[in-house]
Amino acid sequence: MKKEQTQESLVFGSNLNFLRTRKKLSQTQLAIDLEIKRTSLIGYEKGVQPPFKILVQLADYFGISIDAMMRYNLSKLGEFELSRIDQGFDVDITGSKLRLLVTTTDKKGKENIELVKQQAQAGYTAGYNDPGFIESLPKFQLPFLSRNKTYRCFQIVGDSMPPVAQGSWVTASFIEDWSNLKSGTPYVVVTKEDGVVFKLVYNKIEEEKSLLLVSTNRLYEPYLVSVNAIAEVWKFETFNGFEVFV
Repeated sequence: MKKEQTQESLVFGSNLNFLRTRKKLSQTQLAIDLEIKRTSLIGYEKGVQPPFKILVQLADYFGISIDAMMRYNLSKLGEFELSRIDQGFDVDITGSKLRLLVTTTDKKGKENIELVKQQAQAGYTAGYNDPGFIESLPKFQLPFLSRNKTYRCFQIVGDSMPPVAQGSWVTASFIEDWSNLKSGTPYVVVTKEDGVVFKLVYNKIEEEKSLLLVSTNRLYEPYLVSVNAIAEVWKFETFNGFEVFV
């Protein structure tokens, strides 16, 4: 009986072959390392669906998530992303694996909107997934916003995004899957090096594994940020130009 092949298993097989040959491993050597039959490995590279235990083994061996191996063409990754794999880092293409989102609730169990002041943004970049840090932030509620989303409020730094002026408060909703970011839409992007930035985002994930960040103030040049340098993305919902929070 012919073993099942699916689109995911075909992608997985192609990626398995790519990762193995990139490491200059023979099928025999990889089979020995994993303690599986060489004929089984040949089948996996041709698109036969491996058992879950083998999926985990292979993903662990190459240091990349099962999801990435089954959904994306890894041969299209740039040298930077491939070098990250070699160093033991997983390559996050959609951002979906960064989903440890820390929130707080009020006494009725409703999620708060935490405020991130300009002075707290350096700390937020390091503490965005630290329950103690998030708990320390000021909190409020906006009853007119949908309860189906999680929100955070960021105070804007700089003059790069008129009509949203420096010191304004941007309330934004959490984005779980970055692959669906809509180009030309304003987002708050939390980066590991630049901190909290508010920009128009152009989705370059499929082509370049990056986001293009563009200011509405044309004095500021657009620039690319690799998805590996991003901690969180929040979609613009509303803003308040008055200093009303303490």
